[in-house]
Amino acid sequence: MHARVAAFENPRFDDPSLVDDLSKRARDSAPKWQEALRSALGHLYLVDRDSKRSLGITFFPGESDIREAEPVFERMGDEIPEEQRGKRKSVNTYEVSINEGGENANAARVSRLEGDPGKIDEATQRAVQDILPRVRQLPGFQGAIAMVDRNKGRTLMVTLWESAEKMRSSEEQADKLRQESADVGGGRVVGVERYEVMYAKLPAAVGASR
Repeated sequence: MHARVAAFENPRFDDPSLVDDLSKRARDSAPKWQEALRSALGHLYLVDRDSKRSLGITFFPGESDIREAEPVFERMGDEIPEEQRGKRKSVNTYEVSINEGGENANAARVSRLEGDPGKIDEATQRAVQDILPRVRQLPGFQGAIAMVDRNKGRTLMVTLWESAEKMRSSEEQADKLRQESADVGGGRVVGVERYEVMYAKLPAAVGASR
């Protein structure tokens, strides 16, 4: 499974009415775009009002499905004004190495790691066998998604939480576990972001078992 990750910036994301309208629009238009994006397996939409950023993550069976879906994404961009959705800053494709739970989450923490491309599989195995079981024990944990770029040695780790409060209460332990993940992959943590979950329809579990 692969994921298309689109990043947006909008100076108006601190306007509660705008974000609420976007959230409602995402829910109301979901059936239409699910019909248009027939190969899509799920979608996650995240907004950070403070940094005025958002992430749209759409899951597909493979990279070729993402390429074939690009005209639909362009139509979506044409239908939603830039002053509402924000300016698209980047689009990247990742392989999904871990995916479990998350549909009832209200908050998300996104960690960006960079390391040795040759250690991606080792780091993923360590995460599944050792780190993820400990994350599951943290109060408020709802799910996790790990996405990797094997060529560049990059990992995007999304943990999903019951609430922003529960997410904040896990920060100290999450910092330690995140650094463990980076160390196994021979790399470093390059960024940590926190978002509200505005819409989540996620695919079946991948790579993780309890």
